[in-house]
Amino acid sequence: MARLLLPDLAAMLAAATLVYCLFIFGGGERLFRDSDTGWHIRSGQWILAHGALPRLDPYSFSKPGQPQTGQPQTGQHQTAQQWMAWEWGADVLMGWIDRVGGLPAVASLFALTAAAAAWMWCRLNFAAGGDFFLTALLAAPMVTTASLHWLARPHLLSWLFALAAVWFAETATGPFVVANPAGLAKLAGIAAVTALWANLHGSFLLAPAIALVYAFAHLARPLLWAPTADTDATATAATDMDPSTARAKALWFLWAAFAALAGSLANPYGWHLHAHILSYLRDEDLTSRVAEFQSFNFHDPGAAQVTLTMLVAASAAVLALAQKRLAQAILMVVLVWGGLRSARVIPLVALLALPLANGAIARALRSRPRELQPAIARRLARALRYSTGLQSIDRRLTGVVFLLVVVFFSLVALRAPAQASGIGFSPSRFPVAAMDAVAQLPADARLLASDSYGGYIIYRFNGARKVYFDGRSDFYGAEFMKQYLTLIQARPGWQDIVRNFGFTHALLPEDSSLKASLQQAGWSVIYADKTATLLKAR
Repeated sequence: MARLLLPDLAAMLAAATLVYCLFIFGGGERLFRDSDTGWHIRSGQWILAHGALPRLDPYSFSKPGQPQTGQPQTGQHQTAQQWMAWEWGADVLMGWIDRVGGLPAVASLFALTAAAAAWMWCRLNFAAGGDFFLTALLAAPMVTTASLHWLARPHLLSWLFALAAVWFAETATGPFVVANPAGLAKLAGIAAVTALWANLHGSFLLAPAIALVYAFAHLARPLLWAPTADTDATATAATDMDPSTARAKALWFLWAAFAALAGSLANPYGWHLHAHILSYLRDEDLTSRVAEFQSFNFHDPGAAQVTLTMLVAASAAVLALAQKRLAQAILMVVLVWGGLRSARVIPLVALLALPLANGAIARALRSRPRELQPAIARRLARALRYSTGLQSIDRRLTGVVFLLVVVFFSLVALRAPAQASGIGFSPSRFPVAAMDAVAQLPADARLLASDSYGGYIIYRFNGARKVYFDGRSDFYGAEFMKQYLTLIQARPGWQDIVRNFGFTHALLPEDSSLKASLQQAGWSVIYADKTATLLKAR
């Protein structure tokens, strides 16, 4: 009974993350600080209502009736743009949750996802050979760094799959034989999980990529290093240096990569989904104009723990290489490199690289005490023994009852009037109050609004009020993005864009440079508040 009641470290971290996300971080509102949540929900509800994926874009007037087949409709003179609802599984989940319980239920879903990611992160630390105390110390920068991208969007669900992929790779045990029932069952499981991942989020390509990293590392290790007494702190690692064992493991992970890739083809778009995602990620002309693909601002006042996360991961990559842990070193280097290029990758550094860093640091502390001053070595050995004892106790606990109680009371507290009133899209960030005025516009009105408003407008009017632009940057494309930035920043030529699209109204933030330019051009204000202004063309 004590095993179920008393929480282990993972359960305590998951509970703390849930409470922090909902009530300190302000997840009821801050999970909705990106309006893309809106079109994800409505897309899922459209799919539920029609029992099929949408063939035509139902939300914009700037690219009307663009078929997913990539072929223009009869009478169209423009080249059709393909829109893939490539996160359709997550959209359906979000749409159904919203239909059942509204935005409070959506907030609960993603807060629970963040908590589940924290639980898996803790378990991955131990799977990677991490120390109990180090796991507790690294939890704070992990949560702070991951919270940069705590949003009610499908990528949060993908974190669970990415953690599971590294966890599986770190805990894979023999016999590494494919042609037996156990081996085939594992490969089938990998394919099934990756198939689910591929229908939820485009990051499923990480599954074969991680497997390939481990395959390459196992193959390369005996070629790079000769087995010696100090190869590693474990007998298992020394065995890995045996060429025949290394080849067997490399072959196993290669088959795992093929299984993951094959499973990912079980999606409505087949291999076209892979081509679309790779094309999108390679289009630097487009991604360089998307905010979350930009580099993180390390000068931000709150960037200290993010900086710490990156430094720990980068340093531990060197340490892992010195320990001949090639796969872990490669993963950490790639993640740190990706995090420096794109803020979107930084949470993955915290979630995937920190546990591997913990393992590398713990192995170094356990294997090098003789190189320290005797007094320091004794204290370190005592601390490590104590930490090992705590971890031994931790293994005997689960805290299932504890965790269920925390989840229950947290979700009940979220529904309290004081909390429930603040759940959803923030009136200080989105034009919530302006929507009544927008609803009064003619049905054929062409509303010029920023992409940050587009997803919210789609959600608010369930697609009935068409938008000029929203967060589906892969659908609109690089040329459209350039045109949009010219317009929204009132650069030379913006008047031609206004004329070409025939905008009749504009809904813009109070600090928008375009708002002032439109007013100078004779547009009149028909509604204004502290967040947004609604203008009408002269």
